[in-house]
Amino acid sequence: GCDGGPRVGFFCRLMSFPIHILLADDHRIVRQGLRRMLEEHPQMEVVAEASDGREAVQLALEKKPDVVVMDIAMPHLNGMEAARQILRRLPATKVLVLSMYSDESYVVQVLEAGAKGYLLKDSADVELVEAVQAVSNGKSFFSPLISRILLDEYVRQLQEKKITDRYDLL
Repeated sequence: GCDGGPRVGFFCRLMSFPIHILLADDHRIVRQGLRRMLEEHPQMEVVAEASDGREAVQLALEKKPDVVVMDIAMPHLNGMEAARQILRRLPATKVLVLSMYSDESYVVQVLEAGAKGYLLKDSADVELVEAVQAVSNGKSFFSPLISRILLDEYVRQLQEKKITDRYDLL
């Protein structure tokens, strides 16, 4: 178990380390709110904040965070390009996009850039901590609306290919 006795397993020791997080958003008040939400949880530590994409890349290379929570719309370098540059040089870092855009093209571009999750700002207050935990563990996380968009797109592509039989999918 995780009771601190002599048999504390690797997983328990791993869970005691904080998740190091870089916040990247061009609005200071948004970063402050995100920091407050995340740091209410003892296993999460915000190690840096960036106000634009270029600064996000620079701070990521310097701090090597576990997770980067990044807005798409930022000056100097947008979040998608910043994510690409970070992931090319720090493949172990996970990127979670936090955006107000639920447009399908943004979602697809973000996933192509290598992001592990896409969270809408209007649901961040209830989903942010869960999303950071998921992506830090190598899982994907999407706001429910984003999941529906991705599912609809997947089904549309199957219909275009005229795949209706489950065995054809394999």
